[in-house]
Amino acid sequence: MDVTLYLTVLVTLFVIMDPPGAIPVFLSLVGRKSKEARNRAAWQAPAVSLAVITVFAVGGQAILSYLHIGIPALQGAGGLLLLLIALELLTGRSANQPQGAEDVNVALVPLGTPLMAGPGAIAAVIVFVAQSDGVGDHVAIALAILSMHLILFLVLRFSTLLIRILGESGITLLARIAGLLLAAIAVQLVADSVRGFIAGG
Repeated sequence: MDVTLYLTVLVTLFVIMDPPGAIPVFLSLVGRKSKEARNRAAWQAPAVSLAVITVFAVGGQAILSYLHIGIPALQGAGGLLLLLIALELLTGRSANQPQGAEDVNVALVPLGTPLMAGPGAIAAVIVFVAQSDGVGDHVAIALAILSMHLILFLVLRFSTLLIRILGESGITLLARIAGLLLAAIAVQLVADSVRGFIAGG
């Protein structure tokens, strides 16, 4: 196994997926839930992300080529999706959703995808796999992806300890801050998408 490649992929995914940055969004969405629901969301979101990343690692280039989808299109779709979630957090509408729908939103959107398994992470994994040579490289990439999602799980799992410190008003404030940050990320993704389309001609 190539240790250098392992560390390169791990660091790249860490920077793109930004586990500390996921904490405010996670807490804003699960802060008012039961302990069991919070713990469930803490492993469901990384599990969803791992599934998406694995699918694109194995057959990402083929999937995108077959559907005639480019990375800029993924960026634009991810940006619009994040913007919708950001508006819900900023206006407080997400707090009024039914429990079941809220569970789905936490595990699938925006945490599992596109915040964790977003266009940046998907593109990085596709590039690493395309440039890999031999079984050793594939093992290094696979272990880096697994390690990254273990880190995500641990960060989310133990971030719930902050809920006891923050309280109801703190969670509400955090939701507004998370909404603002998500909106900024969404705008950046859309801007990158537009640049990608222009550069692609």
